[in-house]
Amino acid sequence: MAMDGPAAGAAIDALYRRESRRVFAILVRVLGDFERAEEGLHEAFRAALEQWPASGMPANPVAWLVSAGRFKVIDALRRERRFTAWDDAAEAALAVADTSPGPGEAVLLEDDRLRLIFTCCHPSLAEEARVALTLREVCGLATEEIARAFLVPAPTLAQRIVRAKAKIRAARIPYEVPERDALPARLPAVLRTIYLVFNEGYSATAGDDLMRRDLSEEAIRLARLVRDLLPEPEVAGLLALMLLQESRRAARSDARGDLVTLEDQDRALWDRARIAEGCTLTRLALATGPAGPYAIQAAIAAVHAEAASVAATDWPQIVGLYDVLLHLEPSPVVELNRAVAVAMRDGAAAGLALVDALAARGELERYHLLHAARADLCRRLGRTAEAALAYRRALELAQQAPERRLLRDRLEALG
Repeated sequence: MAMDGPAAGAAIDALYRRESRRVFAILVRVLGDFERAEEGLHEAFRAALEQWPASGMPANPVAWLVSAGRFKVIDALRRERRFTAWDDAAEAALAVADTSPGPGEAVLLEDDRLRLIFTCCHPSLAEEARVALTLREVCGLATEEIARAFLVPAPTLAQRIVRAKAKIRAARIPYEVPERDALPARLPAVLRTIYLVFNEGYSATAGDDLMRRDLSEEAIRLARLVRDLLPEPEVAGLLALMLLQESRRAARSDARGDLVTLEDQDRALWDRARIAEGCTLTRLALATGPAGPYAIQAAIAAVHAEAASVAATDWPQIVGLYDVLLHLEPSPVVELNRAVAVAMRDGAAAGLALVDALAARGELERYHLLHAARADLCRRLGRTAEAALAYRRALELAQQAPERRLLRDRLEALG
């Protein structure tokens, strides 16, 4: 049924926002190339804008767009034969035609999106390249948006994406979901990429803004997609962890945008629906497979989320969970977090002894949160001069403006 121009434009625009990355994922498989797929995607929507006002939206618009995009690229390849050896152009066109689904065939949207995620998060790509490529190709964020979020120049970010795509072509990285026996080796890179995106949105590493909600929400959306298509326990654990952390967003900053620490947060502002979903997923992750690092971190977040206050928190259970996490994933940052939990369970002196032992090893010398934790523990013990020195060192290293303001306030409060 024909549609008038404005109605058609609005419907196609809504379809683009909702389905464009699905169409793109299928075209990557069909065409075997990111640039060709991007070209096919835009050509397909251009064709829809030209044809659908008169013909009406087809019953299966995604399949129509995939078919239109595929044939637009094939036509472009055939036109290029004037500039390319005929054999090469013909071979490319035939390969595209042979691997594409025919009219009426089922389009495996979910499988293609999962293939795209695993390709963008391949462990042979550098970590920053995985993050940039995932946000650009899976989520559809503009290069400028990603660059702003990570505080790098747009040309630098664009080069990361270009290099990552070139490596995928040169190394012939397969566009596929790994076989079941290969998943344990490949899934961690996907989950780590998603969590890096979330962390940058939940607590930006630098800049004036404490949080970037668009990035953390995008990471949660990605984790939901991966879990729908690949219901592994650690996927549920990661999704639970992000939901539980995100549940505190409204309480983490005040009206001026300054950081509010966990002990001072108004827990009435915590999102109880997200806490309930996160706790349910945590229990599921712990019950359905060997507990992984994300599931254990989710369990720690769940203990915090279910406590009425810092004083009412089950600190012995949190210390025990950190012991398990250290066994699964030894890390000086986990040791630091455990030391803070020990301070809450056994007193500031016990925690400070652990922090000092960790500091003596030198691994976290440039990690501002080590010095901030030491400063807070010294302050609680009345060791004002040591606390001031540690706050100053934390200030030297901190890059995020709200954190710097909090540290400066704590330092000034010492007198």
